[in-house]
Amino acid sequence: MYREITLFLLIGLVAWAYQAIQPPPPKICGSPDGPPITASRIKLRDGRHLAYKEHGVPKEMAKHKLIFVHGFSSCRLDEPLVTQLSPEVVEELGVYSVSFDKPGYGESDPHPNRTMKSLALDIEELADQLGIGPKFYLVGYSMGGHAVWSCLKYIPHRLAGATLMAPVINYWWPGLPANLSKEAYNLMLPQDQWALRVAHHMPFLVYWWNTQKLFPASAVISRRPENFSPQDLQILQKIARRQHHKAVATQQGVFESLHRDMRIGFGKWEFDPLDLDNPFPNNEGNVHLWMGDEDRLVPVIVQRYVAKRLPWIKYNEVAGAGHLFGYADGISEAIVRALLDGHK
Repeated sequence: MYREITLFLLIGLVAWAYQAIQPPPPKICGSPDGPPITASRIKLRDGRHLAYKEHGVPKEMAKHKLIFVHGFSSCRLDEPLVTQLSPEVVEELGVYSVSFDKPGYGESDPHPNRTMKSLALDIEELADQLGIGPKFYLVGYSMGGHAVWSCLKYIPHRLAGATLMAPVINYWWPGLPANLSKEAYNLMLPQDQWALRVAHHMPFLVYWWNTQKLFPASAVISRRPENFSPQDLQILQKIARRQHHKAVATQQGVFESLHRDMRIGFGKWEFDPLDLDNPFPNNEGNVHLWMGDEDRLVPVIVQRYVAKRLPWIKYNEVAGAGHLFGYADGISEAIVRALLDGHK
């Protein structure tokens, strides 16, 4: 009898644990219990929808066309490049930009089978359906940098140039020296170290870990002030009006947006970025990496190593800048001009 009771309790515990780690289904935009569809969207080959927003000059008049990939807890409404240029500079450069919601964010349908490669192919299809042309510029901010690495790997022939802005790195890239990876990893807050361990080693627990109350979850998600530099804290006040974008970003649920990003970004990649070849061997384009030297979310020591390991990347380090330097005065123009000017 005791054996049967023990077995019954064990089965009940397993069932409870399984239920606890299962995320709720996403609230799909346009569904009866989901948010309304307000954005422009394209329908992809597999039936999913991708929401986007256009900026700058009309693409029919543009000299340069750019696709922007947002970061963690952001959406298509967060485009800190062309939207921060003066109208005179936009006209001078003739630049058009389109930002989009990554799958599961904003008003883009979730993609439970999303991979690094699938995101690159989504970007390629977005460019094709919008008629952007055979080549385009690509910029990724923070976690959006993963999309840039993916496009450099899978669709380099479609790129006219690319920029990585404070790109989040995966501490388990095979090409990173173990001592450097450990040093950079230990610069994070302990709770962020644990959040990344879970994402890498036990991805099936990411939802539970970041919603449970027993242990401190991701400090990045909770926006702990320790993760922001003095410049970041000033910029947060400047862009306070953008804070409602976070609610838009996760309106279909945190699992298919934030947690899916964590599982892919810090999981096992299909390739090592440090093994990539120069996508522009004939100097027909360029790849830039921009970093703030006081970034508390992405250790600058790793980016310096990446730039040395991949000498074809043009490394730009901004003194006194944190993770949000892209919103600082004058930075967007410097980044756009450097990208469009090629090797000059």
